Amino acid sequence: MAIKVRDVMRNVAIAVREDASFAEIVRTMRRYTLGAVSVIDTDGRPVGVVSEDDLLLKEMDPVRHSAPIFESRKRREEHKRAAAVTASALMSTPAITVTPATPVRDAARLMHEKRIKQLPVIDAVTGRIAGTLHQSDVLRVFTRSAGELESDVRAVIGDRTSVSVSVSGGVVRLSGRMARGSEVTRLVEEIHQVEGVIDVVSELTWDRGDLIVVPPLL
Repeated sequence: MAIKVRDVMRNVAIAVREDASFAEIVRTMRRYTLGAVSVIDTDGRPVGVVSEDDLLLKEMDPVRHSAPIFESRKRREEHKRAAAVTASALMSTPAITVTPATPVRDAARLMHEKRIKQLPVIDAVTGRIAGTLHQSDVLRVFTRSAGELESDVRAVIGDRTSVSVSVSGGVVRLSGRMARGSEVTRLVEEIHQVEGVIDVVSELTWDRGDLIVVPPLL
């Protein structure tokens, strides 16, 4: 069974309002040791995020009063944010969010693709912030006990009584015999999808090889 965000998220959400000052944002991030903080509207819905990178623009940007005419749109935006003094002007938008029902695997993929270390978790109905998912929360999936992992792996194996399984350090080892080679391949792929599985070592054999190997194009 896929682990959901609700299983590992933090139910406390640290956020600031859109009108929060630069100093208030810095104090909040330092107090709670955060690399970023969500920005919420008056209804408690995330509208953006202010990260350490956004704040550092204030020190990095040498242009304070004017900017060259011939510069990229990105640079113009950086100048604008460097001069900003409130969360609404500093934040990056839109807010990238997940819900408690989002699979942790999908949340991890989103973090990787967007290069972010935390995600606001919102209520699926109201859209209001309900918690936070940090990168360290996602990594907890890989510290699941061998018993938990083995239980989930056996659920995938189902009634295949000819397959034996052992789990150690997140590595699943399979042995036994199955009817077709394609079934072995499919089973290994399914077990790889179990949350917390680091690797699958297959020692399975099969009665009939029905895998088609496509020769390389000449």
